Amino acid sequence: MLSISNLSKRFEDLVVLDDFSLQVPRNGFTVLIGPSGCGKSTLFDVLTGVEEKDKGDISWLGKQMPDLSRKAAYMQQNDLLLPWLSLVENSLLPAKIAGTDRREAKKQADALFERLGLQGFEDYLPAKVSGGMRQRCALVRTIMFEQELVLLDEPLSALDAITRRSLQSLLLLLQSEFKKSLLMITHDVEEALLVADELIVLTSSPMGIHEKIRIPDRKPRSASDPKLIKLKEEILERLQEDPEID
Repeated sequence: MLSISNLSKRFEDLVVLDDFSLQVPRNGFTVLIGPSGCGKSTLFDVLTGVEEKDKGDISWLGKQMPDLSRKAAYMQQNDLLLPWLSLVENSLLPAKIAGTDRREAKKQADALFERLGLQGFEDYLPAKVSGGMRQRCALVRTIMFEQELVLLDEPLSALDAITRRSLQSLLLLLQSEFKKSLLMITHDVEEALLVADELIVLTSSPMGIHEKIRIPDRKPRSASDPKLIKLKEEILERLQEDPEID
């Protein structure tokens, strides 16, 4: 599991994280939801080593480490594809960085392109395909990093509702088919309820945990499920009642 213990981070007089702790189960799908500016992105910056923590411990599978830069794949809101490379060449970047045999990596990428509905678009430049297809390519690239732990920072928020719904099912493949352990940020309560095993509701800065909600229903789930609709309404009511949370 991923263990975050007493993590603290401040920027001059602004305290963003203050003794923040969280456990993310192995092969689980944990989702963080909270107000804008509460510190979610700062948490991911610290976890990936973009920002240095002030204090606290980070461990993965029982091994303590300064950050997760070498232990986690990271998928963000923007696909971050290199515009001068084709989709398949973008997907092969992790293999190139790792020094993996190109023929084997290409075979793996081709299989993933077929699995994720990108077959036939391998040689297209990112500017020539839709936002949904670019995010599918980013998902292929994330899988190609071959890290068990995956951090997802609002990976679908820039997409339209129809495309977003179709890609939510692909996110579930990371857990069910590729056996990943997932920690995701989202502002969408419905999206969180569709994919999460555990939903973590956060407070405003300095970020803390307001509530943990286990969602035991099997996946895939339906947004029209009366139980899910009721739970969504209850969560939104709780968020509205708490002055510290949007």
